[in-house]
Amino acid sequence: MKEGNWMDITQPLKNGMANWPGDTPFEFGLSATKEETGSANIGRMTTSLHIGTHADAPFHFDENGKQLHEMNPDVYIGKARVVDVTRFSSVGREELERFDLDGARRLLLKTSVRNDPMTFPEDYTELRPDIGPLLKEKGIILLGIDIPSVDLIHSKELATHHSLGEAGVCIIENLMLEKVQPGDYEFIALPLAIHGADGSPVRAVIRPAE
Repeated sequence: MKEGNWMDITQPLKNGMANWPGDTPFEFGLSATKEETGSANIGRMTTSLHIGTHADAPFHFDENGKQLHEMNPDVYIGKARVVDVTRFSSVGREELERFDLDGARRLLLKTSVRNDPMTFPEDYTELRPDIGPLLKEKGIILLGIDIPSVDLIHSKELATHHSLGEAGVCIIENLMLEKVQPGDYEFIALPLAIHGADGSPVRAVIRPAE
């Protein structure tokens, strides 16, 4: 990969940011200051693993699914295709078949005009479960979205999570794609290797593919 020109598409982790209703909010502070220790500031944070821009491990929705430390890091690094679906209120096979997905290994869906990290959206684009089989047919191994979840907020079945899991498609949620144009990009969004975890915040960056 060439150096430079990376665009950050991550929701910054900051106190007061929006979290999934009822989940643990993000909080950062200093547990000790340099003045107190005589040598260094020492920070600590409390958070849900599904805060801001984050990866879902299959264990999040499947008791027998892979946990985060078992995920292949190669999935989270490589070429990605950004597709603009902002004109649709619901996205599934029918809508995605209108786009050229051939050769794409990672797909980033630009679904909303604006993603405000400080406000949890009251409504967002529905992703229908038939998306999983289509992505599998296309050889896509990762789906990234700019909304809080691949399922709607009141879903208990998490049908789209399961559809993607069964298709072998990894999930990244809450990307910041407002300023990103459709096209092919180099992409990095590595989760932390938290042993036994169901998810992790990521630092996601892209730049135009060569």
